Amino acid sequence: MATATTLKLPDPLKARISAAAEAAGQTPHAFMIEALAEQTERDERRRDFLNAAIAAEKETAETGITYDANEVHAYLQARISGKSRRRPKQTKR
Repeated sequence: MATATTLKLPDPLKARISAAAEAAGQTPHAFMIEALAEQTERDERRRDFLNAAIAAEKETAETGITYDANEVHAYLQARISGKSRRRPKQTKR
C-alpha cells in the first residue's frame, strides 16, 4: 500500500525533474519514485559495505591474521590474466 508524501520542490528543480522525466518517457511522479528508490538502494549498499569493512577491521584486530598486500595484488593480477597462482598465505602479526 502506498502512502502519500508531499515534497516541496524549488521551482528550478521541479522544472529539471519535469524535463528529465519527459526525456525518459516518464511522468515526473514515476521519475521521482525511481530516483528515490535508486538513491535508497545506493545508500543501503554503501552502509552494508561500511559495516562489512568495520567488521573485517575488528576481526583483524582480534585475530591478528593478515595477508601481505603485494602477494594479494600479484595473486589478483595473475587471476585476471587467466594464470594460476597459489593463494596468498595468511600471516599473524
